[in-house]
Amino acid sequence: MSKIRSLPIFQQFLKLPKINFSRYRRRFFLLVSLLISLVIITFQQQQLQALEPPKQSVQIASSWRKASFPVENFQAYTSGFGYRIDPMTGKSQFHNGLDIAAPLGSYVRNWWTGRVVALSDNTACGTMVKIQSGGWQHTYCHLNGRVDSNANSTYLLDSEGGIQLWLNQQIPVGARIARVGMTGRTTGPHLHWILIYNGEYVDPADILRAMYPS
Repeated sequence: MSKIRSLPIFQQFLKLPKINFSRYRRRFFLLVSLLISLVIITFQQQQLQALEPPKQSVQIASSWRKASFPVENFQAYTSGFGYRIDPMTGKSQFHNGLDIAAPLGSYVRNWWTGRVVALSDNTACGTMVKIQSGGWQHTYCHLNGRVDSNANSTYLLDSEGGIQLWLNQQIPVGARIARVGMTGRTTGPHLHWILIYNGEYVDPADILRAMYPS
């Protein structure tokens, strides 16, 4: 009996007008195109984010009075942190520090009390000092002098400036650690100053602005 009763309903279903899918074809392809575009844009954004420097995650010190400005005889900030047109190659490149111009031979001061963890003079950074202060790592590039070693340790020597700095040496804040030079890849006398906090690059200009009121 159930089959006999359902038969008329089935017949009515067969008599329903057919849907003209051609009317919706244009809308369908437009929707598909929009979805594909969205996927492409999302992928491109992810690729660009991967090329960007790490995001800053810095806890501001309770007091910046313990910090020291890193250069004597300051003249100007010549190149900031971030992407820029490289003056030697003419190409866009990430600049991982702040360039601080000063006369050749001006003394460089230790920004924060810490330990010398690296010395070198064979890279584009020129003669370089790297100091660790807790979670902070501060690097000083294009310095005068040379790096050498003896049976005891590695050291930076700038005889004319009266500087001898040893690897693993503890350095107080504000101490003279080097002099502004033109070693490495540079177009003029300046300090290239790099700050890293817990493995992430930090814009040194942000730190200097925080230090200024103190």
